[in-house]
Amino acid sequence: MDRALQDRTAVVGRDEVFQVEGHGIDPIPDAERHGGAKDLFWLWFGSNLTFTYVINGALAVAFGLSFWQATAVVVVGGLAFFAISAAGLGGVRTGTATLVISRAAFGVRGNWPAGLLNWVVSIGYTIVNTVVGTLALEAFLADLGWGGGLPRALALAITLTMTFAVALWGHATVQFAERWMAYALAAGFAGLLVFVLPGADTAAPAAGPGAAGWSLAFVVMLAGPFSYLPMPADYTRYLPRTTSLTALTWSGALGGFLSSVALGVAGVAAATQTDMTDAVAGAEGLLPGWFQPLFLALVLGGSVTNSIITLYSSSLNLQVLGIPWSRARAIVISAAVTALGSLGALFLTDFTTSLLAFLSLLIIVFAPWGGVFLADMVLRRCHYDSTSLHAGERGAYWYRAGWHPAGMAALLSGMLFAALTCDSELWTGPLVAPLGGADLTLLGAAVSASVYVLLARRAVAPARP
Repeated sequence: MDRALQDRTAVVGRDEVFQVEGHGIDPIPDAERHGGAKDLFWLWFGSNLTFTYVINGALAVAFGLSFWQATAVVVVGGLAFFAISAAGLGGVRTGTATLVISRAAFGVRGNWPAGLLNWVVSIGYTIVNTVVGTLALEAFLADLGWGGGLPRALALAITLTMTFAVALWGHATVQFAERWMAYALAAGFAGLLVFVLPGADTAAPAAGPGAAGWSLAFVVMLAGPFSYLPMPADYTRYLPRTTSLTALTWSGALGGFLSSVALGVAGVAAATQTDMTDAVAGAEGLLPGWFQPLFLALVLGGSVTNSIITLYSSSLNLQVLGIPWSRARAIVISAAVTALGSLGALFLTDFTTSLLAFLSLLIIVFAPWGGVFLADMVLRRCHYDSTSLHAGERGAYWYRAGWHPAGMAALLSGMLFAALTCDSELWTGPLVAPLGGADLTLLGAAVSASVYVLLARRAVAPARP
């Protein structure tokens, strides 16, 4: 049994707004299940109203795509949320977190390395979002005439406090905050679209993007949804077991699709009109003066909504790794690392560049990991032995000394393919040049999924309800 389960708080708090959640990765009892699929719309809609998608849309144009070509890639990227949302069904069936469920695919020990890397990725992106929000708030204070080092420190403290407080309270407060912040952010970003879209240059560029441009654009657009794959069950584990796959999938997918596509198209439109090397400054220059302070508030708010869910999931992630603390105590570790990393990113400029390059390289691991996880979910039809997920070596998912040979072989196959075809700042695979500069890293998911199905289709079957 997980040590984290044994060290739970004496009295588990109910999942209520502004009350510290007592549950962690332990299965949520049926008596405490509540809510409906519609709650997922606001969770994924609000958390994806982040300026990151504006940057991604601008990058597609920088890679040589026209307005309509880049828009098509943005839409395809948004459709990936259907897979992410459907993966939440495991949370409904088991009442536990995604990185507990993935033990079925990789084994209890085999699941650990990816769990550690996922925690690093979660904290890394939380740091990036925190820095973006801090710089937006600092720019707002500068517009008020307050410059220097103190405003930056204050802006960082405010951004961290907003994120940490909500994530510390837990699941119910996260959903509440995402919903109400989504109302304000949606209205504000709609204004951004009104100002940016009419001036978009829809003419095709003189030279086409080529294979390299297309592949890089797809990697950027799909990396966002893929980064959520280790966490959808974290936000469905409280839903009643009667929640249908159809309702769950459509509700969450529409939320992520609408916000990511709308902001991605805004980034595409902006990039056809101005230099978006500094995306915040570039977009701000297209807006009327009276709207610019509101725009900075939107950047801050979007950074916070996205950081909230990554920070919350990171606390569950630490329990999966064996930290023998409650979720509320474990999140302090994640918050402390986020604070230290944000300080480094704000005062050591090379740190931010290096962090982003490192995070982009980790898709070599997480695309194949996602392929195996989704393939396993389909083979099992999302029916798991819930007890075995937490039973360690006494459970059905211990396999061979804690490792699932089929899952690990499929993962390594996908990673090898991804490494050979990856084109990133830190690593360029040997097959990139022969492929005309195309980056096929994401296809590592298809490779790993195919290998897993071939190796495990006769041995892996749905657990009896």
